[in-house]
Amino acid sequence: MTELQPISKDLKFRDKWRHIIFGTDTIQGQAFDKLLIVCIIASVLLVMLDSVGHLNNKYGNIFYVLEWVFTVIFTTEYIFRLYVSRELKKYALSFYGLVDLLAILPTYISLFIVGANYLMIIRLLRVLRIFRVLKLLEYMGEARILLLALTNARRKITVFMLAVGVLSMIFGSLLYVIEGEGHGFTSIPRSIYWAIVTITTVGYGDISPQTPLGQMIASIVMLMGYAIIAIPTGIVTAEIALLGNTSRSNNTVTTDIECSNCHKHFHLRDAKFCNNCGASLNHSDKHV
Repeated sequence: MTELQPISKDLKFRDKWRHIIFGTDTIQGQAFDKLLIVCIIASVLLVMLDSVGHLNNKYGNIFYVLEWVFTVIFTTEYIFRLYVSRELKKYALSFYGLVDLLAILPTYISLFIVGANYLMIIRLLRVLRIFRVLKLLEYMGEARILLLALTNARRKITVFMLAVGVLSMIFGSLLYVIEGEGHGFTSIPRSIYWAIVTITTVGYGDISPQTPLGQMIASIVMLMGYAIIAIPTGIVTAEIALLGNTSRSNNTVTTDIECSNCHKHFHLRDAKFCNNCGASLNHSDKHV
């Protein structure tokens, strides 16, 4: 009986810190998230400043020390998340788990890559630390709404992207036939590149139609581009508006309620139990 006591204490400790690290409905959890956000932003700014030549020459040693300070902080956080996770493998292979790993690996890998021939690789690894900014998504409640809206609209967006791809191939092939190599349309892939640049209204100007017929088709593509760009914006906006309307209903999804056990959001407003783990929902727990 006495041998089970340390195990129960360990489980209680892990459960407490799991709620703080992965949850958002406690003061400690919100303080942890805010502190981590400050560290993420500071580390990303450090990477940016380190890339400025004269600053690197003057403060390079300070940047190096600070980088290791942030690396130790993020390493400790990552190991602690693995320790308190109920499903270690699931977290490690999840999007945020991989982002957490990516945030610390470059600094450690750079220790094992030596020699002048590898300086460019080390520089690339140092730049990869900028991906720490992705960790911010985990701590933004609004990001969950946007991701849910994108998920709900994924079929419509996929159809839209296929339609744009087909139009790009059609108009690109037409311009290849009409303009030919003499006007820069040397191949169908290059002509499709022109069509994509034109449809998206970027218009680099590196190649452009010279014949009257080609210019007429280009004008149509440009006007079509303005209409096309508005479509995905409307799709996502409609989904976000739908989520906003349904969250005010009594029988639909809300972003306010978070399960204190598995930390899942988006439950029915009147739900008494989590639809993911079955735990009882405390409607006084609000996501901030």
